[in-house]
Amino acid sequence: MGMHVPGLRSCYDQVGGIYYIGRMFDKIRLHAAGKLPEDYHANLGKGFDARALTFLDVDYESTVTRVLEGGSDEELLEWCFQRGRHPTDEQIEIWNEFMRKRGWNDAGTPMVLKRLAEIHCEHRTDIQTSFDFIELDEGRDPRDRREC
Repeated sequence: MGMHVPGLRSCYDQVGGIYYIGRMFDKIRLHAAGKLPEDYHANLGKGFDARALTFLDVDYESTVTRVLEGGSDEELLEWCFQRGRHPTDEQIEIWNEFMRKRGWNDAGTPMVLKRLAEIHCEHRTDIQTSFDFIELDEGRDPRDRREC
């Protein structure tokens, strides 16, 4: 299985009501401090990071520079809104629901199943989304996070 990474929060944690953004900020900070495990390096700015950057219409390099200048997550998100776009509440809702359900009965499903097999957890039929897989892989119980 994967590992718990101190300082790396869950995909489910929100900044400004938006899933995943804080995790991307954490990965940037941890990488710069030499504390992000190498397994995470290949996907910096890619995968869900890339989706978040597209959603906010900001580029990775500028975001890294801004995050490393410091500030609260809320200030960093406001910078993204000013530089890129400020999604409406409805757009944020659509983003959150898409991200929360990614891997469940969609084009992401094969990747979730492949990753479960890699960690010998094919029996975990309760793990149906990418977020839940990440929770499991990083030592958190996804059942503690799910909204009912």
